Amino acid sequence: MKVAVGLGLMEFPFAGAADYWRWVDLCEAGGVDSLWQTDRLVSRQPILECLTAVAALAGRTRRLRFGMNVVSLALRDPVLLAKQCATVDVLSEGRLLPAFGIGSPLGPEWQALDIDTKTRGRRTDESLEIIARLWREESVDFAGKYYRLSGASISPRPVQPDLPMWIGGSSDAAVRRTARYGTGWQGGAEGPVEAGKVVAAIKLAAAEAGRSIDEDHYGAAFPFYFGAASDGVVSGAMAAYAKRTSRDPARYFAVGDETAILDRIAEYVDVGVQKFILRPVGDGASVLAQTRQLIEKMLPQVGAKWPKAA
Repeated sequence: MKVAVGLGLMEFPFAGAADYWRWVDLCEAGGVDSLWQTDRLVSRQPILECLTAVAALAGRTRRLRFGMNVVSLALRDPVLLAKQCATVDVLSEGRLLPAFGIGSPLGPEWQALDIDTKTRGRRTDESLEIIARLWREESVDFAGKYYRLSGASISPRPVQPDLPMWIGGSSDAAVRRTARYGTGWQGGAEGPVEAGKVVAAIKLAAAEAGRSIDEDHYGAAFPFYFGAASDGVVSGAMAAYAKRTSRDPARYFAVGDETAILDRIAEYVDVGVQKFILRPVGDGASVLAQTRQLIEKMLPQVGAKWPKAA
């Protein structure tokens, strides 16, 4: 069992760079497995651009791994993205965890950039093939509906011989996409029951495609908060989530003490998930405090409950 706990951000909750790096340093020293930045190009809220963020993390850290949760491929050029990922992987000595998806149709980017959301799936599939080939082949020719390449190549290629390709999404198309291209699956807003169904479906589809995905390459993400659900910072976040998704926030947010958060992780582990991206709820000071409690109170229990093989 290789249960690992990383931390993720969507909005930038800090007053400035100094507070952000204080949080990163805390995670680096505290044994957090990885850091993840949500991809959002258009927003009124402060949100870091994910590729730039992981590049900065490569220079700041020495142990932590990091990834993008998840890059909306239909919004980006696949050759440039393949090159960016390879560069970060080289400079971080193999610590990048790329994660890709089609992006939510509710995102503001599609209307702002005048992109038809109906093309997301096909663009994503073409991009995944291009990126995977650029990472391993000397020269790539490609003729698709949206992209055409002739003798394309990148150098240096990733230092990880098989750079991971985590795929997000829970639709039937996302399951097929993960089974065909992915080396792992990263969940979003799926609760344990939903995640378990997706994991089972991906395993079946991968077997039918003659592929397999490592048992510890299935991930889930959820917000956490040490405290009470009635606390203003978390009650507001839960209300906003319910309004945006029409889902029960109590099945998504893990709120309470370390036992409550550990129990939520256990629910996912029981259905085949072993990698986690936990998002601390709150502003800068709260995020630091929540992260410190996670490191001091919960990570030791995760290690005791699911010890890694020597």
